[in-house]
Amino acid sequence: MRAAPVPAALVVLVALSGVVLGRVYADPLLTRLMAGAALGSVLVSVATRRLPSWLVAPLSVAALAGWTLLSLRLAAAHAALPGGLGEVAADAARNAIPRLLTAMIPVEPAPDTVLVPVVAAWLAGLTAAEVALRAGRVLLGYLPPALLYAGALYVVGPNADPAIGPTVLFAAVAAAGLATSGRRDGPAPDPVAGLNPAVRAAVRLRLVAASAAGLAVVVALAALLAPVVAAQVDERPVDPRRYVEPPRVESLDENPLIRISGWALNPDQRLLDVRTSGGAAGDGSPRIRLAVLSDYDGVTWRVGATYRNAGRILPAAEPAPGAATDEVRQEITVGDLTGRLLPAVPTPREVTGARVAYDPATGTLIRPEGLAPGLRYEVSSVRERPDANLLPTANVPAGDGVARVLRVADGAPEPVRRLATQLAESNGAPYARADAIAAFLAEHYRVTADAPSGHAYPNLAFFLFGPRNGGGQRGTSEQFAAAFAVLGRLAGLPTRVVVGFEPKGDGPVRAADAYAWPEVLFDGVGWVPFDPMPRPDSEPRPVEEDFRPQPEDPPPSEVPAPTEEPSATPPAAAPAPGRNEGGLGTPVLVGGGVGGLLLVVGAVLAVLVAMRRRLTRSRLDAGDPGERVAGAWRELTDALRLAGHPAGPDLAAAEVAERARRTLAEARAARSGEGAAGPTDRPGDGATGLTDRAGDGAAAYGPDEAAVDELAALLNQAGFAPGSVTPEQAERAARLSAGFADALRSARSRWGRLLWTVHPGPLRWRR
Repeated sequence: MRAAPVPAALVVLVALSGVVLGRVYADPLLTRLMAGAALGSVLVSVATRRLPSWLVAPLSVAALAGWTLLSLRLAAAHAALPGGLGEVAADAARNAIPRLLTAMIPVEPAPDTVLVPVVAAWLAGLTAAEVALRAGRVLLGYLPPALLYAGALYVVGPNADPAIGPTVLFAAVAAAGLATSGRRDGPAPDPVAGLNPAVRAAVRLRLVAASAAGLAVVVALAALLAPVVAAQVDERPVDPRRYVEPPRVESLDENPLIRISGWALNPDQRLLDVRTSGGAAGDGSPRIRLAVLSDYDGVTWRVGATYRNAGRILPAAEPAPGAATDEVRQEITVGDLTGRLLPAVPTPREVTGARVAYDPATGTLIRPEGLAPGLRYEVSSVRERPDANLLPTANVPAGDGVARVLRVADGAPEPVRRLATQLAESNGAPYARADAIAAFLAEHYRVTADAPSGHAYPNLAFFLFGPRNGGGQRGTSEQFAAAFAVLGRLAGLPTRVVVGFEPKGDGPVRAADAYAWPEVLFDGVGWVPFDPMPRPDSEPRPVEEDFRPQPEDPPPSEVPAPTEEPSATPPAAAPAPGRNEGGLGTPVLVGGGVGGLLLVVGAVLAVLVAMRRRLTRSRLDAGDPGERVAGAWRELTDALRLAGHPAGPDLAAAEVAERARRTLAEARAARSGEGAAGPTDRPGDGATGLTDRAGDGAAAYGPDEAAVDELAALLNQAGFAPGSVTPEQAERAARLSAGFADALRSARSRWGRLLWTVHPGPLRWRR
């Protein structure tokens, strides 16, 4: 019993990490699993304390494998994930770290979000027990639980309240374990007994002096560090999730509005099959929402969402006061619908049958793996019915909270502005303004299925004021919804565009059911949809009867109807070795304590390497060719920054290329010991920078002047001629940037190359 306090303290210390981390999880399953890992790992070490130390690690790892599989099975059953245990475990092992750092808070305990914490808790308990119990170094044995606890605090970051209670308990349990481990039976032996008086006095004087010096050091450190630590109390913790980019979507998913015209030309295409139950069953099938587009830059509408991996239960938002709500349950089977956007009745609350990522700001769902024919899932949604009696007197919000849906991009055509002003001046109340815009569009324009796609400012000006006999004043729901949203923002209304489907009932949802509609945000009511579409068989009135724009150069009636859509932008980022040794005495101290520390350091370095590689892959392989060229250029500028020669944001591409050539030449000269060198000689015999790598025969571009200049030229082409970069040019840009980085890295020392590989700078440098 005298030996029990230390193992019990270790179990509690490791389990407290689960308590801290569990604060950002949806229920206590993770805390229970980590507590089980803490108890199991320490008990294995206690049970095998009389066996040779080299047997402990294999036995403990075998027990760890069993507990991990049980934990994954419990988490999979809790999250109702389909598939066998092997499939679930393999998926969790591949995606555990990025999904843990991109999951929506509160995090649902699922196999991929519990795997890393459970394994870390077991390894911390094993290392701590071996060092504290077998080697007798209790204080050193506290290091793995302390590192695990600090890691849990870091992962939680600002997403939960301060962990004051668990931290105080952690310190108290640690102190109790040290106190009980230091007790001895009988009086402590006198270390100077048996020495002659003179030597005894000298030894005691040295002991007193050493104790006084140690106390002085502790007091000095406390005096110096206490203000620094106290100043951090009110600081907001760093959120590690900002270093890992959530799932990205392709351009068609970022702007599904451009798919309306294609669906209109293929009305019989079977996109979905829907079966509805619940509150909507009695009054027809509700609208199914595909995406909410809140951002408009004058060229294209975008979702602009930040998707976070979510479990079955999605965050609930409070309905507007007085709004009636009903629950709608739908079973949806995917047909020919492609992309990642997952259709659902607004607002989804629970999704089963598919792993999803969710953006709470817009309520848009995606399936990160993409849609596939035959995918079947169930969605439970809460549909709001705003009180129509409040709308005539309702105001619209303003301020930073809604600036995103009030923003009007620069360059709005003057006739569009005058039309919005005319409609706003004639109708004072916000709802009256919105209703007037919808009525104006419904009365003056025609719906056609063959209208070209496009909703940039020139497209909308042509739609609103172009000649009828030249293709103007007609469009699909894309133009009607986009025109309403732009006119509404110009009239001071917070608007957005929604893309979805309006099914005729249970059964197939076809491309003809695809539909875009605008929504307006009202105080105390929420988002209210409007219908600017003309009534069937109605004959539109000429726009000139109610609005006559002033002539401009060129006249709005001669504005061409461009159809080209822009490209999307940016980039982003995630995960190996550790070693554990055992032994008696000093070997245990070194192989256990230091080995545990090396395990943690190795894991951190492995994660940094994996995150750097993932960042490079996302830059060079993801997105359209223009984005990949931009990613290759960012790889080159990161290489310059790692080499200590950052290129300022004010430099042109050609100036950065010149700096790159000079940096590479200086690095090679310094490495070869030849002193400072000028820029590398330009090939004068028609060389193109191509070298043939031995072994594969593939042509690769070397990091010479021509290669750097060519990469700068490709960047300028991607920036000033969007859409003109080919996939082959994007691949060439990737090879050029990789070759330059490899050459610059190879010119450094061995330690310099290692530091280059694990440097966290590229993960956090602003673009």
